[in-house]
Amino acid sequence: MDTSLKARMAPHLGLLTIAGIVEDAGHSAEVVNENVAPHVPSPDADLVGISTTVDVLPRAEEIAREYRRMGILVVGGGIGVSTDPERARGVFDALCIGPAEGHWPALLKDVESGHLQPEYRTAPDFPGERLRPPSFSSVDVSSFLYSNVIASSRGCPFACDFCYNSAVAGIGRYRHRTVESVMAEIRSKRTRHIMFIDDNFIGDISFVRELLSAMRPLRLKWSAAVSANVLDHPDLLDLMHDTGCRSLFVGFESLNADSIAGVHKGQNRVSRYEELVEALHSRGIMINASFVFGLDADDPSVFRTTADWIIKNRIETVTAHILTPYPGTAFYSRLVAEGRITDDDLSHYDTAHVVFRPKHMTAKELYDGYLWIYREVYALRNIIRRIPKCRAQIMPYLLFNFLYRKYGAFTERIGNMVGFSRVGTLARRLSYLIS
Repeated sequence: MDTSLKARMAPHLGLLTIAGIVEDAGHSAEVVNENVAPHVPSPDADLVGISTTVDVLPRAEEIAREYRRMGILVVGGGIGVSTDPERARGVFDALCIGPAEGHWPALLKDVESGHLQPEYRTAPDFPGERLRPPSFSSVDVSSFLYSNVIASSRGCPFACDFCYNSAVAGIGRYRHRTVESVMAEIRSKRTRHIMFIDDNFIGDISFVRELLSAMRPLRLKWSAAVSANVLDHPDLLDLMHDTGCRSLFVGFESLNADSIAGVHKGQNRVSRYEELVEALHSRGIMINASFVFGLDADDPSVFRTTADWIIKNRIETVTAHILTPYPGTAFYSRLVAEGRITDDDLSHYDTAHVVFRPKHMTAKELYDGYLWIYREVYALRNIIRRIPKCRAQIMPYLLFNFLYRKYGAFTERIGNMVGFSRVGTLARRLSYLIS
């Protein structure tokens, strides 16, 4: 169901943030992204930093091994290391745990003096005011669909059992930047279309209100990811509409209240899901709904029930996941204690493989159901049935459903020929011809 468009969506802001720290310290930085091209280790570097999620940790080990063989220092970080540092210990010369701004300046000084420490960890009370914007000077943005992406915050105030943010204390702690810093970055983009990629854009309601008020004069069109409790703040929804919000990614996760309760996702109230959908649609805001399959209360009927609900409520786009027990999370610890982990190959921990034993269905039923719901939701007949009632939403809806999902392989080939940034620019312009 996925193509390289997913990896080409935007540059890796974590790496670009570290690049900015390195540049501010008077050094040069080269950013390598293997989603764009394979990396061949070179002896020219003085220090190599590798950012990983869980599923690419095996590849990170291969790269680290080659550089260390050449006598080059290698440090490992990213969410895959931060949530489960013990698994990465010994793979790298040093581990970087937590937001880079809290430890990379010290790390660089230690490298310069020849006293690299085995571990660098950002303190839990590290202030959000010290979070910085990424530096794009070392990346070719033409390789990506969009470079107009901004993170106004890190982490999430919630800690759902299956999420990275339920891992090591302090790693997923919510922090937000200053309004002034975010506004300066927005203005630097020289575009009226902004994609906020925060884990939870409404992690601090008062901060978001202040930020949106500052954004109002810019007449932007923007999107973000929010938690389902946004419904509790109708005035904020009005402000979102008034400042140009066009779509929101919402982690519905499940239509089964028992499944939601089983992973301590208390901010989600299944009984109010349709009220939330109406609140967003009535304000002209499209929904990208996220669902996780394989929760402990799920059985094979969950797929048909979910598909029917999606179609009935004209949910514009859907992202499906197979429940994945990331090492370091509360859910992983529970499954280990219950002896339900069936696959230790970390490259399979990508929400597209079944790596544990579900409670009320077989692993095959879970995997087949995951593929089925994508095919069902993005079947031509159901794309037509889900067409938005709001005229301004029809063009972006069709572009995403056809050119990103259903015929993504075709769009991928076009991007390889003319450049992904050109494809992204065209899609953005077409999306907002009518608004």
